[in-house]
Amino acid sequence: MQCDISKYFDNINHEILFGILQKKIGDKKVLRLIQEIIDSNNKETGKGIPIGNLTSQLFANVYLNELDQFVKRDLKRRYYLRYMDDFLIFGRGKQELWRTKETIAGFLKTKLDLRLHPKKANVFPARLGIGFLGFRFFADYAVLRQSTLKRFCKKLKEKKGDESAISKSFDSFCAFAGRARSWRTLENLEARFLPRRRQQRTIDRLNADLQTLSVRPLTGFMHLIERSEIKLCLSKI
Repeated sequence: MQCDISKYFDNINHEILFGILQKKIGDKKVLRLIQEIIDSNNKETGKGIPIGNLTSQLFANVYLNELDQFVKRDLKRRYYLRYMDDFLIFGRGKQELWRTKETIAGFLKTKLDLRLHPKKANVFPARLGIGFLGFRFFADYAVLRQSTLKRFCKKLKEKKGDESAISKSFDSFCAFAGRARSWRTLENLEARFLPRRRQQRTIDRLNADLQTLSVRPLTGFMHLIERSEIKLCLSKI
């Protein structure tokens, strides 16, 4: 079961949030400061915290800690994962998970004044893959989600002409995408957005392979000519 909370940051209830914090913090000066921070946004409605604030990330996690405790201690769900307002629960049957979903929806409404997203609260077989944190996870491997790739390509297009900025963004994305089966995808992206760097990398790899010919002349050469990139490399030499 995968669920998402509808407009989470916009619907955090100020009074409930402050009540949760008040249970853990005894210093009145600190509490007064926290109250001012919370009420600095939408004091009239008493709902919502600004996503950009450093404290908002902490407050948002503290707020849903109530859900974490409910799921683990009351519902006794062993396999539960949450990242901000996106969470997963694994179970052995659909009916069991649908009942869990309804129970959680009731808890969120009555205790935290929140609602599950109507289109992002689903029960489905895990074998179909689970879209979570930019990846699609399967039993023994993960791949990048298409939406993740599209967003990244859009960012690179916005930096067109600035090879240094593109290179830095690409290297950062490689560190993220390296957790999935993404080698071929990253090679294609590099060839598309950083062609000179890609060609230089290919030439360097070719030179390294050429050095092996002195040690293994036949097998080294056969391995070399099997590479689809050899024509490109030779054209640059």
